Amino acid sequence: MAAAEFSHCSKWAKAGSGAALLLAATLVLSSHLGAQTISHKKKSTHHAASASAEKKSTGHASGHSAARTSEHSHAAAIRKAAMRRHPRRPLTARQIAVSHKLQQAFVASSQLRPMAQQLAVMRTPAAYDGVAAYAHAHTGEAAATAYLAMGHAYLLDHKYADAVTAFTSANRVGDALDDYADYLTAQAYLQSNQLPQAESVLSSFSSKHPDSIFVASIPVLEANLYIQEGDPQSALRVLNAHRSEPLAGKADFQLADAKAQLMAGNAAQATQLFRHIYLSYPLSPEAAAARTQLASSGALTALPASERRSHADALYNAGRYDPAAEEYRSLANDPSLDASGHNAMLVAAAACDWKLKRLNASELMRLPDTSDDAGARRQYLLMELARDKDDGETQRSIVESMKARFPSSPWLAEALYSSGNMYLLRKDFPTAIGYYSELARRFPKSCESPHSGPCSNYSPSAHWRAAWLTYRQGDVTTAARMFDEQIAQYAGGKEIPSALYWRARVYEDNRQYAEAAKYYRTLTRVYRHYYYAELAQEHLAHLSQLDPSLSLQTASANVSAQPTQIPSLDALQPEDIPELSADVPDQDPHLVKAKLLANAGLNEYIPAEIRAADGSDSWGAFAEASIYAAYGETSHAMRLMKRAVPFYTSAPVNSMPMAYWRILFPQSYWLEIKGAAAANGLDPIMIASLIRQETEFNPNAVSNKSAYGLMQLLPSVGKQMAHEEGMGRFSTEDLLDPGTNIRLGARYLKQTLDKFGDKPEYAFAAYNAGDNRVLDWQSSGRYRDMDEFVESIPFTETREYVQAIIRNEEIYRELEKAQGGHAATNN
Repeated sequence: MAAAEFSHCSKWAKAGSGAALLLAATLVLSSHLGAQTISHKKKSTHHAASASAEKKSTGHASGHSAARTSEHSHAAAIRKAAMRRHPRRPLTARQIAVSHKLQQAFVASSQLRPMAQQLAVMRTPAAYDGVAAYAHAHTGEAAATAYLAMGHAYLLDHKYADAVTAFTSANRVGDALDDYADYLTAQAYLQSNQLPQAESVLSSFSSKHPDSIFVASIPVLEANLYIQEGDPQSALRVLNAHRSEPLAGKADFQLADAKAQLMAGNAAQATQLFRHIYLSYPLSPEAAAARTQLASSGALTALPASERRSHADALYNAGRYDPAAEEYRSLANDPSLDASGHNAMLVAAAACDWKLKRLNASELMRLPDTSDDAGARRQYLLMELARDKDDGETQRSIVESMKARFPSSPWLAEALYSSGNMYLLRKDFPTAIGYYSELARRFPKSCESPHSGPCSNYSPSAHWRAAWLTYRQGDVTTAARMFDEQIAQYAGGKEIPSALYWRARVYEDNRQYAEAAKYYRTLTRVYRHYYYAELAQEHLAHLSQLDPSLSLQTASANVSAQPTQIPSLDALQPEDIPELSADVPDQDPHLVKAKLLANAGLNEYIPAEIRAADGSDSWGAFAEASIYAAYGETSHAMRLMKRAVPFYTSAPVNSMPMAYWRILFPQSYWLEIKGAAAANGLDPIMIASLIRQETEFNPNAVSNKSAYGLMQLLPSVGKQMAHEEGMGRFSTEDLLDPGTNIRLGARYLKQTLDKFGDKPEYAFAAYNAGDNRVLDWQSSGRYRDMDEFVESIPFTETREYVQAIIRNEEIYRELEKAQGGHAATNN
C-alpha cells in the first residue's frame, strides 16, 4: 500500500509542476482583497431585472449572516486595535533610510501608475508597449518599477522567460523593490520547472531580504521545490525547522508537509494530514488538493460519512454548489450509509441543483418520500418547484402536508417564508400574513440569538412582514402590539428601525405624543443616519409644536440619552464607535512600499505590506483606502472603508475623522455633477447620492444586465437621452465616459422625477425596479404618506435602495455643513 502510494505521489509531484504549483503564499497574501468588480443585481426597466429578486432561496438568512459577520470582523479588529493602542515605536535610522529611498522611487515612478494598473488588468499588446516605452525612457527606480510591472504581467500570462528577463532588468537598474523582483523570479522559475534556478533564488532570499513580507513564505516554497525535485527529506528538514512557528498552522504549510510525508513513505501520517486539511480548511485550495490525493489513494471513501457530509455542507453553505453536489453524490455511494443516509445525500445534491437552476422535477419525484429530515427537504424543494410554476394549489398542499408531518423542521420554516413571499408578490396579503405569522409562531426565535426549541433566521423578517401587512390591512391595534413584540424579541434585527418608527407613528396618531417621542428619540439615538431616523427628527419637531413640554425636552442636548423607562427601548444601544485615527505614519517603510507597489500595478500585495507596519491594525484600512483614493480609484477605496467601518451609518459625523467620511462619501466628478444638475434643475447631492448607491463612483461599471457607467444606463436609454441632448453619434462605449454618463443619467433621472410628480421616492424606486412596477405598487392600496409606500415596496433590494439614497443625501448635507458648506470641486 505504501509503495503504491509513494509511486502515485512521485507522479503527482512531477505532474504538479508549472501552473499547478501556484504558490500558496501568494494566494494567502491576496485572498482577502477579493474580486475588484462591483456585483450589480439590478431590478429595473433600465436594468432589465425580474421579480425573482424576492424569490427566497435556502440559506438566504445564513448567507446574510455570513456577510454581516465578515463586516463585523473588520470592525472588531479596529475596536481591538483601539483598546490596545500603544505609542508608535520610533523608526530606526536604517528604517528612515529605507523609507527615504522608497519615497524617491515612488516619486520617480508616479507617472507609471495608470499604465501599470492598466497592464495588470488588460495585458494587451498596447498595454505592454506603453509600459515598455516608459521603462526604456527612464532610468533608475522609475525604470525598475516599470520592468517589475512588466514581469508581473508576463507571469500572469504564463510567459515565464519574459517574466524572468523583466525581473532581471528591474534588479539591474534599481533595488527599491528587489525583494519583489526576486520573489516573483522564484515563482517564474518554479512554474516553468526550472528548479535549480528557483532554488538558487530561494536559498538566499531570507538573508538578502530580512525585512520582506515574503520571508515567512519561503519555507513552504522551498519545501514545495524539494518535493518537485523528488527530495522529500530536504522538504521535511525545511518544514521541521518551523513547526513551532505560527506558519505551521497554515493550510499551505500542512499541505507541503503531507506531500513530503507521502513521498518519504510515511503514508499513514500523510493521510492524516490530508484528512486534516480536507476537513479543517474545506473552502481552501489546499482542501481541494487534499481531496484529490485522498480520492486517488482510496482514503477518501474510508473517511467517516459524517466527516465527508460536514465538508460537503461547508461547500454548500459557502455557495459552492457544483462541488457540493459532486461531494453529496459521491457520498450517496458510500456503502456505510443505510438507505436513509443514501437518500439524504441525493436530496442534498438535488438542493444544489435547485440552487443552480437545473433541478429536474421528475428526478426529485423519484426520490423516496421519507419521514426524516431528507423527506422534509424534498418536500420543500417540491414546493419551490411549484412556486416557480406559480402553482398555488400544489404549493398550498405541500405546505399543509409539511405542517402535519414536519412541524418543527427548518425546511418547514423555509417553505413558510417562501410561501409568504409568493403571496406578497401576488398581493394576496391576508394569505401572506398567515404564512409569515405561522413561521414566527412555530419558530419564535432567530437561530443567531440565545434560544431553546425551534428557531429560524427568517423569524425576524417574517414577524415584521406580518406586522407591517397587518398595519396596512387596517388592524392598527394588532399591528402596534406586533411592533412592540418585534422590538422586544428581535432587538438585533435590521427591522428594528422600521418597528420603532411605525410604533411611534401609531402613538402619534392616537395623540399619545410623549410615548411617540420616546420611540422617535430612541430611533435617532441608536440609528443616527438611517432613513427612519431623519423622518423621526421631522416628527419630533412637529410634536414639539403640538406639546410645549416636548419642545422643552427636545431643546435638551442630552434628552436622547435619557432613559425612556421602557425596557425594550432602553436596551437598544448604538454600536460602539472606536477611536479612529487618520494619523498615518507616512514614513513607515512598509507603507511607502505599499504606495510604490500601486505604481507598479502589484495591488494584490498592498494589504500584506501595510499589515507588516507597526500599529497598522488601527490605521491600515484607512491607509490602504487612501492609496486608491489619491489616484481617483474611488470605488475601490470606498469598498475598503465600508468593510473597515460598517458602523458608519450609526456614527455621528464628529465621531470619525473627516478623511474617513470623504472616502465613504466622495465628491468625485463634482464639476460634471453640478453642471448636469443645473441643466436639469436637480440637486447635485441627489445625483451624487444615486451614483454612490449605483456604482460607488466606478465609471467602468458594467452590470450583468448590461447597464453601463456611473449611473448605470442601458444602451437603449443612453441612446434616447443622447438624441434628446442633441449629441451627434452615440455608441455604448460613450456611457463609460463619466461626463457623458452623468449628463445623460441626470436627464433620465429628471424625466423619471417628472413622470412621478417630482417625488424622489417614486423616482428612485422606478430607477431601480422600473416604472411599471412602481405604478403597480402605487395601485396596491392607499398610502397615507410616502413613508408607507417606501415600507410597502415588496422588493427588499428596491426598498433598501430608496432608503439608502435618501440616507446618502442626508449624510452628504451633514458633511457639507460640518465643513462650512464648501463642497469639493476636484475630480
